[in-house]
Amino acid sequence: MATRYLIGKGERLTYPIEAPRREPGTKAHPYDLASNQAVLIPQIEAASRNFEALPASACYEDMAVAKFTLHPAYLAKSYFPRELLRTVELETVGSRTQRVRPRGLAVASAAAEADTTQLLVAGKRAALARFAVLARELEEGSKPAMQFAQIESFSAMDASDRIRPAASRGATVFEVGLHVPMDASTRRLRAQFDEFASMCEFEVNASFEFEAGRLLFLPVEGERTNLRRLAQFSMMRVVRDMPKLRSARPMTRAVAVPQGFRMPDAPPLSREPKVAVLDGGLPEDHLLGDHLRRYHESDPDAAPVADYAAHGLGVTSALLFGAIEPGGRAERAYAPVDHHRVLDTLSDGESAYDLYRTLGHVEAVLLSRSYQFINLSLGPELCVEDSDVHAWTAVIDNILSDGETLMTVAVGNNGQGDATEGLNRIQVPADSVNALSVGAADRSSDGWSKAAYSAIGPGRSPGRRKPDLLAFGGSPRELFHIAAPGLQLALAGAQGTSFAAPLALRSAVGIRAILGNEVSPLAIKALLVHGCETHELEDAAHVGWGRVPADLDSLITCGEGVARIIYQGELRPGKFLRAPVPLPIAAMQGRVELTATFCYASAVDPQDASAYTKAGLGITFRPNVDKRKPDSQNATSATFFPANQWRTEEEQRADLHKWETVLHASKRFLASSLKQSVFDVHYNARDAGAPTSGADRIRYALVLTLRAPRHADLYDQILQSHIDLQALEPVISLPLSSW
Repeated sequence: MATRYLIGKGERLTYPIEAPRREPGTKAHPYDLASNQAVLIPQIEAASRNFEALPASACYEDMAVAKFTLHPAYLAKSYFPRELLRTVELETVGSRTQRVRPRGLAVASAAAEADTTQLLVAGKRAALARFAVLARELEEGSKPAMQFAQIESFSAMDASDRIRPAASRGATVFEVGLHVPMDASTRRLRAQFDEFASMCEFEVNASFEFEAGRLLFLPVEGERTNLRRLAQFSMMRVVRDMPKLRSARPMTRAVAVPQGFRMPDAPPLSREPKVAVLDGGLPEDHLLGDHLRRYHESDPDAAPVADYAAHGLGVTSALLFGAIEPGGRAERAYAPVDHHRVLDTLSDGESAYDLYRTLGHVEAVLLSRSYQFINLSLGPELCVEDSDVHAWTAVIDNILSDGETLMTVAVGNNGQGDATEGLNRIQVPADSVNALSVGAADRSSDGWSKAAYSAIGPGRSPGRRKPDLLAFGGSPRELFHIAAPGLQLALAGAQGTSFAAPLALRSAVGIRAILGNEVSPLAIKALLVHGCETHELEDAAHVGWGRVPADLDSLITCGEGVARIIYQGELRPGKFLRAPVPLPIAAMQGRVELTATFCYASAVDPQDASAYTKAGLGITFRPNVDKRKPDSQNATSATFFPANQWRTEEEQRADLHKWETVLHASKRFLASSLKQSVFDVHYNARDAGAPTSGADRIRYALVLTLRAPRHADLYDQILQSHIDLQALEPVISLPLSSW
């Protein structure tokens, strides 16, 4: 029987629909205008006095920044206080999540303590002084008055809000993030900060800076004792010790293996996929040969480091050959690889600026738009923070937002760090929403668990479910075998998420090599998540969606009673798209399992940690066209992607689940309950946390799998019932068993 490959062109079945009618709801409000005026006006006046006390040199364009904390009942973007801010001449420059114990509750069942959005608002000091006067004059029932009643508290942003805890008392180099107000000149902001920093006895390093969204990241050098003076600068968002670059060495040093191996007896399967590794370079002597397409040194004037080069070879070996069996033949590579050396002797020194230097190398490769697949097994030695987005994450997410590149990122080997301090959480930039963050499993076979060293989630919202997935990364009971440096066919045994990440990417490259450009990198990301092996005993915060299967066949082929369909396309902001589930025309029997994975690429707002992704999907499943309420224009909906999955109680009451870039779930149905089933997809757009109508289109991918045990010919029935669909075929001539 011929192999049944994925079914493509699902997007041909989709069509736009009108927005469904919504019944107006009622909202319980914790405060009225008068009660909030009594509480907030003294707070506004106190904040204004703090602003007036600031030196003029600390206030860019005579502006200051305040903390505008919303009551937890107003998390949804529809409650953004745009009219109030316009009335008082303030603008948002960022936001973050803040845990509060509100003065009053909207409903009796609400939690006494909850996460909410804290807007960081900027304005001229004179405008902030007038805020108290205008607040007294608000008219009951007006939009600004209603939005004023949604405020929980108002206060000045001061130095203590900006300074992060010291990582090292001896540090003299710090990382600063500056807010860039709307329409502000970055050059003028930088110049005024340079002048103020000099007054505080700090020097801004002119060689490095990164602008991401409306944040400007800069390194500064000076004494810690002067840090509070520096943190008076009104546009400063954060200042922290400059993080070190994660060691490029494996968690435990690679050990020699007595048995050797044999190289593949055939060249890479395809030269079409464009693949890159960004790592520590390669040793002068290695066995990669024609498997290495190009070798590039980001800084040719710097020399290589032997340990970094050994790590780079190991990562590249994992991507090309997988985990090599001692004494056996390495698996055939799917595509040759370009290796970019982004670590070198300067990385190996004590320079505190190497974090930014290395990010510059990474950014240059990404901006070249030369690759569909990239692996990154390094980054800052910094666990994800809920209140701020790091420069590495922001830069990478911004470039990947077009959905044309699949980047795997190792989550870090700090999984045994102090859990109470959050030091075991995934490390930057594995919190990227547009990359695929990969943790390590301890075994390549069944019975796997998360490797003890592999960092855990949750990630920062959105992106709570991190790592995205696991791949085998080695453990003391089963090492990950990689090619050793030198010209001998020798192996080294290692372990680390550094090897799990390229192993996961290897599967992605394999799909592209076999099926060609009919499947986009974004669809391949969705396929990897869709096909993950789950582990019921493991916490989702540890394993994400599961482990990437070792057998590529399970991702791209369909067995008896199984059909897997891929949809790829674009979504328009504010519009609804209907994606029909391609059921056979003939009536089905027994039970049917439907698995769906939505994946999309999103632009980001790095300054808005609480509203990071600018795109979100509202997805409604309608299982049966005949089941509908009287006078309803659409079939009755049924829950498919639970809003409460991996969410805190307060997040469940808001729309935060809509902003996750990956959604995945499986449901079982009686076949008789499914008829012309559809997913209705609504693309929500926001900018700086507020609703917007000027957003760009976004790319999406949807993977659906239908399993119907009583219908062995389900695959053929679906193709016969939906002529717009197309069975994908390999673009290479070898049978799957030969790969």
